Amino acid sequence: MPEFNTVAILLIIALLLLWNLDFIATLLTLGSLKPELPEEFIDIYNPEKYSESQEYTRATSRFGILSSIASLTILLSFWLFGGFAWWDSLTRSLGLGGVFSGLIYVFGLLLGNYILSLPLTIYATFVLEARFGFNKTTRSTFVMDQLKTVLLTALIGAPLLAGILLIFQNVPNAWLWAWLAFSVFILAITYLSPSLIMPLFNKFEPMEEGSLKDAIYDMAKECEFPLTEITIMDGSRRSAKSNAFFMGFGKNKKIALYDTLVENHSTEELVAVLAHEIGHFKRKHIIQRIVLSLAQFAILFYLLGQLIDPEASFSRQLFAAFGIPAENISPHAGLVFFGILFSPVSRFLGVFLNAWSRKHEFEADAYAAGAQRTPEHLITALKKLSADNLSNLTPHRFRVLLDYSHPPVLVRIHTLRKIPPASTA
Repeated sequence: MPEFNTVAILLIIALLLLWNLDFIATLLTLGSLKPELPEEFIDIYNPEKYSESQEYTRATSRFGILSSIASLTILLSFWLFGGFAWWDSLTRSLGLGGVFSGLIYVFGLLLGNYILSLPLTIYATFVLEARFGFNKTTRSTFVMDQLKTVLLTALIGAPLLAGILLIFQNVPNAWLWAWLAFSVFILAITYLSPSLIMPLFNKFEPMEEGSLKDAIYDMAKECEFPLTEITIMDGSRRSAKSNAFFMGFGKNKKIALYDTLVENHSTEELVAVLAHEIGHFKRKHIIQRIVLSLAQFAILFYLLGQLIDPEASFSRQLFAAFGIPAENISPHAGLVFFGILFSPVSRFLGVFLNAWSRKHEFEADAYAAGAQRTPEHLITALKKLSADNLSNLTPHRFRVLLDYSHPPVLVRIHTLRKIPPASTA
C-alpha cells in the first residue's frame, strides 16, 4: 500500500490546490459574464446569439468542473487504494522483461484512463456540443476516430516508449540520449503528420482556382513567404466551428483552411487570417517555440533520470508514496509518477508560457495589420470567429492568466485599433 510520507502528502496537497485554482477561475469567469453586449460586437451579434454564447460558456464551465472532479477522484482513488503498486506487481509477474513489462504498465494505465474518460468524451460530443449546434460527428465517424486514435497511439507510441526504456536501462547518461532520440522522433512526426497522419482523419482538397486563391498567394508573395499549397479541410464533417493552420518546414509550407471558415468569411478576412499566421513565421515565433520545447524536454529527461535513481532518497520516497519498494524502482513507473508529480509544476510554468504566447499573438496581429495596411479586416475576422465559435467575450483575468494562450478577443481588437496609421501604411 502507498506510504504517506512527505512526498505523498505534498503531492496530494499540490493536486488539490491545483483543482481549487481551476475551480476558483471557473467561478470568477462565470461571475464576469455580462448581459450587455460589448459595443464592438453590435454589428456581429444579435441579443439571442450573445445570450447563447454566454449559456455555452456556462455549460462548458459546469462540464469542466465535473470532468476535473471525475479525473481527480479516479487518480486519487487508484493511487490511495494501491492501484499503481498492484499494476506494477502484476506486470512484473508476467516475466516478460523490463521493456515489455514497461510497455504493458504504461499502455495499460493509458487504456484504463481512456476507457474511464470515454463517457465524458461521448457526452461532450453528442450532448453538449450538439446542444449548441456545433457537433456534426456521426456515430460511425466517432467510432472510427477512436479506433484510429488508439491504433496510432500504439503504432507510434510503443516504439518510442520502448526505445526510451531501452536507453534508460542500458545506456550511460541515459537522459541525454533519450532526449536526443525523443527530439528527433517528435520533429519527424511533426514533419510527416500533414501527409501521413492528418489525412487519416480529414480530407484535404486543393483550393479551387479563383479570386480567393489568387489573393492568398499575392499576400504570401508580398510577405516573401514560401507558400506551396492551399487546401480546404472538411472540418464541417465533425464540427461547425472554424479554424485554419499552417503545416510544413523550410520552403515547403502549406495552409489548411476549414471549409466552415471559407464559407463564413470574406476574401479580405481570410487573407487577414493568413497574414496573422505568416506573422508568426516572420517574427520567428515557430522556431522560438520549437527551441523552447526541446529545451524543456531536455530538462524533463534530466529530472526523470534523477528520479529513477534507486540510490536517491527522493526517488525512494516517491516510489514508496505509490506503494513500490526501492528494489522495484523502474523507468516505466518513473515516467508515470513523474507525469503526476510534474503536473502542478507544469501548470505554474504554463502561466509564463501562456503570457509569452499571448505576446506572440499581439505581434502576429500587428504584422497582419501592417501587411494589409489596415487592421479592419483582421478585426472583422476575429469578430466573426468569436461569434461562430460562441467564444466568451469577457473572460475573467484570472482564467486568462492560467489558461489563455491567446489574448481575449476584445483585448486583441482594442490593441489593433491603437496601432498608429504609419504602422499600416
